[in-house]
Amino acid sequence: MRVFEDLCPAPPHWRVPWEEIRETFAWVRDLAGVPQDAVHHAEGDVEIHTRMACEALASLPGWRTRPADERVRLFTTVLMHDIAKPYCTQTDGDGRITAHGHSRRGDLMVRRILWELGAPVAWREHVAALVRHHQVPFWALERPDLQQIVFRVSLLARNDDLVLLATADILGRMCGDTAEVLDNIALYEEYCAEQACLDAPRRFPSDHARFWYFRKPGRDPDYDAYDDTRLTVTVLSGLPGVGKDHWIAANRPDLPVVSLDRLRAEMGVAPSADQRPVAAAAYELARGHLRAGRSFVWNATNVSRMLREQCTGLVADYRGRVELVALEAPPGVLRERNRSREAPVPDAVIDRLVGRWETPDPTEAHQVHWLSTA
Repeated sequence: MRVFEDLCPAPPHWRVPWEEIRETFAWVRDLAGVPQDAVHHAEGDVEIHTRMACEALASLPGWRTRPADERVRLFTTVLMHDIAKPYCTQTDGDGRITAHGHSRRGDLMVRRILWELGAPVAWREHVAALVRHHQVPFWALERPDLQQIVFRVSLLARNDDLVLLATADILGRMCGDTAEVLDNIALYEEYCAEQACLDAPRRFPSDHARFWYFRKPGRDPDYDAYDDTRLTVTVLSGLPGVGKDHWIAANRPDLPVVSLDRLRAEMGVAPSADQRPVAAAAYELARGHLRAGRSFVWNATNVSRMLREQCTGLVADYRGRVELVALEAPPGVLRERNRSREAPVPDAVIDRLVGRWETPDPTEAHQVHWLSTA
């Protein structure tokens, strides 16, 4: 990403060009004046903290010795790690300032911004995953689901990157528990190394073993589960106008298709109307294929993990193999395609879907494909 390369600190001075960064990104300027809890952030507002965190990262030997492309990606992550705080910060009745949910919302915001900037999918998802999990090392050892979290981070990004991000985050604060939190981060790093997923993806015996590990809490990650699948369901995920119908015609022409667009047209339901009747009809068609043991394609936007889980969970219940295909196109291409459709989806609906967009990841299916239709 050239824009971030040009702004990333570089040898020999490793200077953070903060004024240039502020001029370049409106979302950085939006951090100014956003208050924080003075106990953990006595340094001031979110912009001050973000600048201090970037400067802390630039001073870390573990970051400076990374290859240049990795330095740029990590610097981008630290720059964006609190991007959602202006939208999540609240003051409760006792005057305490909180920003609950800013990590998850930050993931969504990062995805949209980097998509609009034309970032490669894997690069974008690496940054988004780190932003979503950036607070985990602070209290990781208290979480009962820590193993699943570190495995998921390893499949989407790298846990040693998360360690550097968390270290820069805590060093970019003025608070009294810095030493304690740094100890927690070190313990997180040790745990990831013990689990063989600090600087590489966690390996599983098979795709089927990985799929069921993330579906069943407490499952042994090394258990080589017998593959008893009876059929394969290709679940599509993509914004309106991305070209899902064209992809099916070119790649799965002989399979039956459960299409929400087709059902909407048949039922006379507008994209902006209540979609529950359409979804119910789709699930009934899907159950028919599953009961018969027929492979098929599930064609819907499925932009959120929650929506995809309703599909993949049903398929898993019928001993189906799940193939997730995430289709993407640049914003301009997508909007133009949508406008040229016989029944275009309103821009407001697309904007709402973009705001909820979570790219499918390897914890959700037996296979996940990220494909461009540009």
